[in-house]
Amino acid sequence: MIVDVLHPGRPNVSHKELGDRLAKLYKSSEECIFTFGFRTAFGGGKSTGFALIYDSLDEAKKVEPKYRLIRHGIGAKGIISSKQRKERKNRAKKFRGTKKAKAATAGKK
Repeated sequence: MIVDVLHPGRPNVSHKELGDRLAKLYKSSEECIFTFGFRTAFGGGKSTGFALIYDSLDEAKKVEPKYRLIRHGIGAKGIISSKQRKERKNRAKKFRGTKKAKAATAGKK
């Protein structure tokens, strides 16, 4: 859903605060509410963004993108160094089609 927030006299409203308010309004759990994409109108006082409310946390984990789960504190971020990513990319460049996927995973142990 699209959320319009009026906040005169304040620069902006935090995602945590918005989640609390939406949880009370829609009688839902705070962990099942995901807010994102908020933009403040020129001159301040009003912000517009998106909110998604799920029935359960399991449904949210199935549907939500990984980066939003990480921001929400649910998912875990994989730690891969930039050098490893570059080596994998360059290894895969030497192949075409389905062999490219095999070449990309060949360096993993």
